[in-house]
Amino acid sequence: MIESDEVLAALRQAVLAGDDGAAGRLARQALGNGIAALDAIEKGLVPGIREAGRLWEEGEFFLPELVTAAQAMKAAMAILQPALGDGRSPAAGRVVIGTVEGDIHDIGKTLVATMLSASGFAVADEGSSVPVARFVARAQEVGADLVCASALLTTTMPKQRELVAAVRGAGLPARVMVGGAPVTKGWAQSIGADGFADNALEAVTVARALVGRGAPV
Repeated sequence: MIESDEVLAALRQAVLAGDDGAAGRLARQALGNGIAALDAIEKGLVPGIREAGRLWEEGEFFLPELVTAAQAMKAAMAILQPALGDGRSPAAGRVVIGTVEGDIHDIGKTLVATMLSASGFAVADEGSSVPVARFVARAQEVGADLVCASALLTTTMPKQRELVAAVRGAGLPARVMVGGAPVTKGWAQSIGADGFADNALEAVTVARALVGRGAPV
């Protein structure tokens, strides 16, 4: 049997290399070796995706490498996620996420969803071109603490404003975080959103702050 540290190191490398087949296989091996799912995530997946994010920010990785790293982490999470339901680690919070209606861009939103999931959030990913009413209904259904809406087009950004108003109008306690290429912190503040994130790594930090304190970020 391979030592636990070796499995975790291999899991980190599989994510960094964007090898989803190896990531899934190593996730199963980690559980088979008695490694807790949370440890596999925190000591294997998260360091791998953080390193991919660092390399991307420094220009050593490009978007395709970052996307494949996220896909590898997602493959491993599909194996590890069910094992988190053992009561040892409550979810950091419940999140509903999607790209707003009229916008079919999916990569950035999927990266954020994957990072949030790997960081302990229970994530309901609604996909792309999500109507405001569906965001609200899903948030009500899962008891969301946070609703995250991405817009990659200036023409769809107003849907984020509609979403904030709809969440408030429904009396939901959920906070709203927005992001996307044309979205700025100033825009987020102008529409009454509770938070803004410029990238997937920042989104996790902001989400934790919003769910923990409920204060605008």
